[in-house]
Amino acid sequence: MAGCTAPSHIYPSLALVRELVDRGHRVSYVVGESLVELVTPTGAEPVPHPSLLPLGERGWPDDPGSAMRIFLDEGMAVLPRLLDRFADDRPDLVLYDIGGLAGPVLATRFGVPAVQLSPTMVAWAGYEDDMADFYDALRASASGRDYFATYDRWLAANGIDVDAQRWITFPERVLSLIPRPMQPHADRVPPSVRFVGPCLDPDRLADTSWTPPADNRPVLLVSFGTAFTDQLPVYRACVAGFADSDWHVVLVIGAHVDPADLGELPENVEVHRRVPQLAVLAAASAFVTHAGMGGCTEALWFGVPTVAIPQAVDQFGNADRLVELGVGRHLPTDQVTAESLRQAVDEVASDPEVRRRLGALRDRVRADGGVDRAADAVESYLR
Repeated sequence: MAGCTAPSHIYPSLALVRELVDRGHRVSYVVGESLVELVTPTGAEPVPHPSLLPLGERGWPDDPGSAMRIFLDEGMAVLPRLLDRFADDRPDLVLYDIGGLAGPVLATRFGVPAVQLSPTMVAWAGYEDDMADFYDALRASASGRDYFATYDRWLAANGIDVDAQRWITFPERVLSLIPRPMQPHADRVPPSVRFVGPCLDPDRLADTSWTPPADNRPVLLVSFGTAFTDQLPVYRACVAGFADSDWHVVLVIGAHVDPADLGELPENVEVHRRVPQLAVLAAASAFVTHAGMGGCTEALWFGVPTVAIPQAVDQFGNADRLVELGVGRHLPTDQVTAESLRQAVDEVASDPEVRRRLGALRDRVRADGGVDRAADAVESYLR
């Protein structure tokens, strides 16, 4: 498994990796040194490397071409390590995250199948036309031209005669780990993509280290994942908006915000650096989220309505998709106030039609996917 050194890219496939190990497969997991501890409990053998990827939202360039180049530079740096590491112990199959760019190149060099494990949406027929404005702007920029030219040279140097954009956009084999309803234009996704659905970790599902309040107040979870947690104005709006309300607020602030900066907390607000998110969502009546795909997936799994405050990359599309499904609200960051946040949460949590739609989606998401289905699919490629 060629992973990507970002927690949000690692969590979606950990349960699958563990299941493959439990089925008797020998799995090596390529990951940056800083996140080895996430992989070790699966039983896979970590293959650590120095990572060029910034941890969290800080350190990433705003320019898309420059940001994409970091992933490419990492892939080019990791590939020689893997060629050397596995030269006398070649794998039968290479799994790889969308950010693990060395994975499919390694598989080509060794002549074995490569399967992308996608933790987010995949391309559909007509995707390049639908995204023409983005790609035209990217290719018109100096950083974008450099990115694609460098990628093309790297592929050619490894015996791959495929245009880099095509190589990235339409991999030969893909397992999608997201709920099918979160996939735009799912009816136009090519047959190379198999939807195996969310693979939630059984250990995380069984975690009871957080318990609901004894007073039976409805629970509101506020969390911006692992990377986009520098949100002090939003947290302050949350504290002010829900002070002395009927809500019990679980506010997760991550590593960048000092709890003291929130001021005096009302008795119905608890603040944490991190929480066992699945345990809280299992009890939650609403979820304020940045709309990362992991959080969206978990909200649908538990049937929790969302107020999405997206920050970057695919989060804006995910937020809009939740709105299209009729199970959430999209609240832009520049419109967040104590009043607007309280209003959006109250509206989405009290809407009976939202509850009905969430019930149907929850049942569908749980029926459509899971660890066993994903592991069976991986084994089919081995055969």
